[in-house]
Amino acid sequence: MAQTIAPPATGAVTPAPLPLKTLAPWALFVGVLMLVLLYFIGAEQGATSVLSGTDVHEWVHDGRHLLGFPCH
Repeated sequence: MAQTIAPPATGAVTPAPLPLKTLAPWALFVGVLMLVLLYFIGAEQGATSVLSGTDVHEWVHDGRHLLGFPCH
């Protein structure tokens, strides 16, 4: 039995590209999640409030100021 030694690889290994059909549902999910979070941080108070009371406002109060939303 003869054994051969393979020469060292000189080219860079590139990963296979992800098909759009695989990536699209996750991108849509993350986009909708970001919009919901942006709503709760930026607009969940006052006339457009989905939940009654000030609980959500108090939970995201520091995030509102960090992102530049006025709340007082």
